[in-house]
Amino acid sequence: MPSPSPLPARHGLAAARLRSPDRVRSAPDPWPTMGAWLRHRLPTHVDVAAMLEEGRFVDEDGRPVRDDDAYAPARHVWFHRELRDEPIVPGQIHVVHRDERLVVVDKPPFLATIPRGGHVMQSVVVRLRAELGLPDLSPLHRLDRVTSGLLMLATERRWRGPYQTAFERRAVAKTYRALAPRRDDLALPLVVRNHIHKERGRVQAEVVPDAPVNAETLVELESVHGEHAVYRLSPRTGRTHQLRLHLAGLGIPIVGDPLYPVERDVAVDDFRRPLQLLAAEVAFTDPVDGLERAFRSVRTLPLAPEPADAAGRDG
Repeated sequence: MPSPSPLPARHGLAAARLRSPDRVRSAPDPWPTMGAWLRHRLPTHVDVAAMLEEGRFVDEDGRPVRDDDAYAPARHVWFHRELRDEPIVPGQIHVVHRDERLVVVDKPPFLATIPRGGHVMQSVVVRLRAELGLPDLSPLHRLDRVTSGLLMLATERRWRGPYQTAFERRAVAKTYRALAPRRDDLALPLVVRNHIHKERGRVQAEVVPDAPVNAETLVELESVHGEHAVYRLSPRTGRTHQLRLHLAGLGIPIVGDPLYPVERDVAVDDFRRPLQLLAAEVAFTDPVDGLERAFRSVRTLPLAPEPADAAGRDG
């Protein structure tokens, strides 16, 4: 086990860690210096030379790693990654509930759950770690970036296990609402059951015919609004894009969906058409104290574009 990071978190993000390869017996070290190894290890767009010059790589003791330090096997090196400029996602993160163990928030559309790829600072986790002073805050489940609504997070690592186990055992009842075209010939309620598969690196998931069922959703009609309707969705599984695929498969794709039934080219900073899918309710028996818990989103359908100057949290 490596020692704790000698670098403090920055913007709610822990420092990245690298480990140099072990020495192989009867073979010379492949790199003459630590600088040479870091250049080999990191992508070419990373300016390793500048980071070494500025002392931004440090060892276990917090001592800056120098470009000409002799290569040392099995050595841990910490550093903070460069953060790219990101479009600011409009909309409030409403804190619905907060206690010693749990934070429940209502997130706006277009805000990622966790830092990943081009969405780092503009993610629920990074924003709230800093704003709430909870450096170990972590999500217990995930919402698609374009989906709005309730998201549960653990305040500390020690609380993750019990709640994640509840999700894995399907002991957490989640209710979504979606605005989609009305179909008078569709007999509801109904249960959609099929097999969903998503390949790594592809943006769309797909239904695999005749494969074992791994995705199930109860679909109910809640209200009619002209040519559209609000559908109540109760997923019994949690596959990637499950609700979006299931409604598209019924011929009622969710309003504003950029992926289903066909992928649309939408700029990352185009926040004009939010996906009309809302994680509206969550209910469960708390696995720690046995209390009944139930939370509701403060948002309602249809979701309007969030004001451009509204980016933060309330509660």
